[in-house]
Amino acid sequence: MKKIFLGLTVLAAQLMFAQKVTGVKVERVQKEVPAQLDKEKVALYNENFLKFVEALKSPDRTAVDALLSDKVKAIVTDDVLQKVREGFDVNKKLEILSTGYHKLMDGSNLPSIHYKYAGESKEVIMAVFEEDGKILGVMPAKKTK
Repeated sequence: MKKIFLGLTVLAAQLMFAQKVTGVKVERVQKEVPAQLDKEKVALYNENFLKFVEALKSPDRTAVDALLSDKVKAIVTDDVLQKVREGFDVNKKLEILSTGYHKLMDGSNLPSIHYKYAGESKEVIMAVFEEDGKILGVMPAKKTK
């Protein structure tokens, strides 16, 4: 009986003096992303963006939807497409200014390409892509009046 009482006392003492760990944060390790995109991906993204620009010229919505990411198809309305059309000149030739990754608010990095008009360097158009080449977002250059 004394041994049982001693064993229960030892267990009770351990539970009484146990400490709760508080204030510990788990940090997500960010994977290292290169500064530039590789040439194969740039070619794929550039081809998809140029198809997108050509699709913007026509009133056909299905051609534009085929190039957009599934995440933004529900958000993109005809009014949004009209604002994108007005945001840059679809008749001018575009050149790649720079490539890299765009950091989103959730901490993820997605590939992006910055374009400029051929012969001009002031207006920059940024396109953000998913890894499979679908267009996630386009930020047209501001037109000055």
